[in-house]
Amino acid sequence: MGELLSDPELEASLRHPAMEKITDKIAALPAGTDYFSLEFFPPKTAMGFSNLRDRLDRMARALRPLFVNVTWGAGGSTAQKSLELAELCQRELSLTTCLHLTCTNMSRKLIDKALDDAKALGVRNILALRGDPPRRAEYRDSAESESETEEEEFVWAVDLVRYIRKTHGDYFCIGVAAYPEGHADESHPLGQSLEHDLPSLVEKVQAGADFIMTQLFFDITAYDNFEKRLREHPSGAFKNITIIPGLMPIQSYQMIKRTTKLSHAKIPDPLMARLDAVKGDDEKVKNVGVDIVSELIEQIRQVKSKTSPANTPRGFHFYTLNLEKAVSFIVERTNLIPPNGLEEGGHHSTNDSLSLPNIPSLQINGSVHNRSFPQDSSRRLSSVGSDPRNRVIVDRTPSHPDYEATALEASVPAGPINTRANTLAISEGEGVLGREATWDDFPNGRWGDARSPAYGQIDGYGVSLHVTVAQALQLWGTPTSEADINNIFIRHLKGELSAIPWSEEGFNPETDAIREYLIRLNERGWRTLASQPAVNGIKSSDPTFGWGPQNGFVFQKAFVELFLPSKDWRVLKEKLDREEMRDVVCYFAINEAGDFSSSDENNAKKKLEQEGGEKAVPEEVEASTNAVTWGVFPGKEIVTPTIIEEVSFRAWSEEAFGIWGEWAKVYGKGSETEQLLEGTRKDCWLVNIIHHDFVEKDGLWKLLLDD
Repeated sequence: MGELLSDPELEASLRHPAMEKITDKIAALPAGTDYFSLEFFPPKTAMGFSNLRDRLDRMARALRPLFVNVTWGAGGSTAQKSLELAELCQRELSLTTCLHLTCTNMSRKLIDKALDDAKALGVRNILALRGDPPRRAEYRDSAESESETEEEEFVWAVDLVRYIRKTHGDYFCIGVAAYPEGHADESHPLGQSLEHDLPSLVEKVQAGADFIMTQLFFDITAYDNFEKRLREHPSGAFKNITIIPGLMPIQSYQMIKRTTKLSHAKIPDPLMARLDAVKGDDEKVKNVGVDIVSELIEQIRQVKSKTSPANTPRGFHFYTLNLEKAVSFIVERTNLIPPNGLEEGGHHSTNDSLSLPNIPSLQINGSVHNRSFPQDSSRRLSSVGSDPRNRVIVDRTPSHPDYEATALEASVPAGPINTRANTLAISEGEGVLGREATWDDFPNGRWGDARSPAYGQIDGYGVSLHVTVAQALQLWGTPTSEADINNIFIRHLKGELSAIPWSEEGFNPETDAIREYLIRLNERGWRTLASQPAVNGIKSSDPTFGWGPQNGFVFQKAFVELFLPSKDWRVLKEKLDREEMRDVVCYFAINEAGDFSSSDENNAKKKLEQEGGEKAVPEEVEASTNAVTWGVFPGKEIVTPTIIEEVSFRAWSEEAFGIWGEWAKVYGKGSETEQLLEGTRKDCWLVNIIHHDFVEKDGLWKLLLDD
């Protein structure tokens, strides 16, 4: 993170309109105006962060959100990266920024530092959250005394709201979270219940919260009931407070299923049926998702027209997952993009976009777009000078408008590349520039491209078990031996456990093809985290292996990712490094200490040996990129949704080893189980092995299991 502003610079920055509190910005909007905000999480890789900067710049210019949110990892696990992203948004892009802050499993010292850093960056908005269930003893700062932690104990979000108000007065605008369908903390006997939530929500507002932002939802009936209950609550706490509904664009079928499972948000049956009908085609899923969320926005408008104070601005918050295409379509279709140059209070600015160098004009895909922004005259109706081929100028009405133009048409200057309309077209994926900007439009989580801002798990909240302590104990018991750990993985494979610490999801149908192999590996103590069978040209409509548009063919290389004891890895590595394996397998391996090994390094070493001489292997060996799933479809380029490469493997390994530590913390310091899990973490290697021969369906499994 860069240098912090000096006091005079800070004072000057806070006078800038983009540095205001969210509630001030909302109050300054014309009566009845709609506005929206966007949420982003810190990318896992440096390349992802760089690409997010470009994406944020485009979205800021094209969409003009009222503010943006930056997430904060559980226990402060993403603190540095979150502050760097907040600095980029607030100071470099002049976007009013709301920083999330969780309080459980955070020492008072860490919370004080986070608030001071936010203040130094000019961030004046905090979304105060609880975070994971509190485990104070495990997370306490080693430099902090017992008395210091007991002086301020943060168990609930209301504790953080009170603390911010006590230590910083009204400097920060504070938001709090709410759950239209009730917060699903299954350790509580009442389970998921709005009735159970209301007393704590009243407490948060009365403690000093300025606005409420909801968890994602798709059930408009639940949201209608939620707004009515709050506005009519006998305490009067919610009568005039700003309530911003949270919406998530549907990026893929698997992603929305996972997200709603984690958040306990229900998708009504009619909406789920629409998604089920297209679930094999990511592009159709995204298009249906745009329709669903756009319809939901119109329904929310109707709800707010009945429940909110008259003529108050209506807000919508989007969980972008660091992607731009779907949300760009949604905010344009629902007319949420503010008129060009409209500032708070209804004033207009003469600036169409951020200042950029004079760039030659361009037309997206050689086509003319008929989008119109209210009061925006910069959108050109034609762009003759940038058509894909020349036109003939004629002095009559053109008979062939595709290659003839009148003198008047020919005189229309092409618009600059950086108009809002062009930038919006790019964010929506139109033309060559649009395809380049939204190249990662179909993310694949852990198995996507590490250059994508959306790479990794979808929430951006850092390492977490995604279950409560009570649920963890119920699922995994109290293992006291390596065999007990193996059995947890085996029971998950057999369908007897719904989750393991590394995955809260079930298996895809294709796992049946290799399930017995996986069980045999786990019986050896080779604990599998991810895998897929080899597939050679199966139709995209196949119910088990198919995906993507109709009339295509899909392919897969077999791979497996697993934790191996160090002694077993040494033996397996010798087998994988044999000369006859060079073009058959690719592997990446790393341990908790950061020791790394790969087939790329081994192959580079052997090449030098064959060339003779005593050259040392370069410190940086060219790393391979392995597409392990691809599809061929009519009229499309080859699609490669699943990629395994060194940079993504390294990024994931930090989380994978961190989960061992999170699991160990369930059992308390010094316990037999905690020592077992910590010892396993320190000894094992995380290994990913890819078998290139996708024609030989059993090749990988025979290689691993044959002694």
